[in-house]
Amino acid sequence: MTASLDVIGVGNAIVDVLAKADDAFLAAHSIPKGGMILIDEAQASTIYDAMAAGVEISGGSAANSIACIASMGGKGGFVGKVADDALGEIFRHDLHAIGVEFDTKPLGDGPATGRCLVNVTPDAQRSMTTFLGAAGLVSPDDIDEGQIARAEITFFEGYLFEQPVARQAFIRACAIAKREGKRAALTLSDASCVDRQFDVLQQFIPQHIDILLANDREAETLFGSDDLDVIAEKARKLCPLTAVTLSEKGSILIPRDGDVVKVDAVKPAQLVDTTGAGDAYAAGLLLGLARGFELESAGALGSLAASEVISHFGARPEQSLKALAEQAGLL
Repeated sequence: MTASLDVIGVGNAIVDVLAKADDAFLAAHSIPKGGMILIDEAQASTIYDAMAAGVEISGGSAANSIACIASMGGKGGFVGKVADDALGEIFRHDLHAIGVEFDTKPLGDGPATGRCLVNVTPDAQRSMTTFLGAAGLVSPDDIDEGQIARAEITFFEGYLFEQPVARQAFIRACAIAKREGKRAALTLSDASCVDRQFDVLQQFIPQHIDILLANDREAETLFGSDDLDVIAEKARKLCPLTAVTLSEKGSILIPRDGDVVKVDAVKPAQLVDTTGAGDAYAAGLLLGLARGFELESAGALGSLAASEVISHFGARPEQSLKALAEQAGLL
């Protein structure tokens, strides 16, 4: 019997290209500040050619979370689609190098491996333009029944939810997890995604999801209010557990039964780049829940992971999150 997994992520397999930019650059290329828009291959080439020198690293929201889980000493897996090309091989190598299970068959024919162009302004806001390429083509055939059955939590990325064939993969994975008595989690990813998929999410979440993750803007869009009491009331009706991150104000965890749990943020050594903050928070929270932690402790682990990731350029940890968590008495 192959070893169990704490969390398996299902998401976009993307290579991130990160560079510094100013507001004028964003305006010149019609990039919405702090958001994410999808672009085609030609647009990706134009923006990439104009970007400042930067760094390339394997990314994708759910994959970033799984990388953080590995850094915390957890056992993670990932399901995502890359092409049989150089960027796809880089992505696969990066996950295998940190001990993550990633065995999804590459795409033989079709678009290239996806990439996300992340322009980071001096206020640490990240503005993303994404060419999905092969990443959006995750299908039900890519879901390994035995692998999902071994995971305590299966974690889905909201960005990928927008792709109809991938949504069918989510539904298949959720059915397997439910049959095995395991949990399914979904991160909403972006307020614009929530707006576009509003009606479908209102049906999908109560049918399939046990743990919902959102930032304040995504929660406001899904629940139609910026009042946290209203959000909590509506969240309880939609999902057994909802986590809402509130930037420097920390986060709140809303169980269906019980009081709202407030979790403090952990102040970073320096604020450099908010790319991946939500991904890191999700990693800590989900690892804690997979290990049976109380809500307060799981949320604190999420805050700690987010603090490390926003203290440097890029969405994956540079320090051992396990070591930091052990120093903080969380692991």
